[in-house]
Amino acid sequence: MLNVNIITVGKLKENYLKMACDKYSKRLSAFCKLNIIELAESRLSDNPSEKEICAALDSEAKAMQAKINGSGCYNIAMCIEGKQLSSEKLAEKLNDIPVSGKSTLNIIIGSSFGIADSVKKAADMRLSMSEMTFPHQLARVMVLEQVYRGFMILSGGKYHK
Repeated sequence: MLNVNIITVGKLKENYLKMACDKYSKRLSAFCKLNIIELAESRLSDNPSEKEICAALDSEAKAMQAKINGSGCYNIAMCIEGKQLSSEKLAEKLNDIPVSGKSTLNIIIGSSFGIADSVKKAADMRLSMSEMTFPHQLARVMVLEQVYRGFMILSGGKYHK
């Protein structure tokens, strides 16, 4: 069974987002060993400078790198400049990861300012949900839903139409 880690900066604040994540987490337990890892978000001023943002991203990157290193890991960095995949192509990727000898999939979701370049460069894949901008906290729900959809596609379930 594939280990899937959702490594994310910050905690969910809204109950409806927590409920959606709980729903997909429960559903995913039939397909993978899911672990959601919440990393501390760097505190920034109300109007942070570019230097402040870079320092925050670097600090968050250190925490991320401590969680994603390992020879058995396949790392996907969620970022706007990443590749966009259909749900079917994501399902193929979920199927290919264990076949390639990897036992853990790490999906990395950064803060509202993104992910440090060092983490993006170290990732096996950069993935984008869309060219559109979504609320940072909604990204976790969307990733969980797409991973669940991918496993349902692979299993021939009726969830995906």
